[in-house]
Amino acid sequence: MTNNTRSHFLRVKCNDCGNEQVIFGSVATKVKCLACEKIIAEPTGGKTPVKTQIISVLDKDAA
Repeated sequence: MTNNTRSHFLRVKCNDCGNEQVIFGSVATKVKCLACEKIIAEPTGGKTPVKTQIISVLDKDAA
């Protein structure tokens, strides 16, 4: 069975404080930076427009 998801986990870096964290590419709620609490992603009903720098897209096959 193959799992072909269109969304991925993203490693992002906050523009304000430089904190790095991992978020899902299609968020259902507002996501805040864990360090400074600035909103870095908001839901739109599809792919999330990320309001900060995307460092990398995490590979779903990496374990």
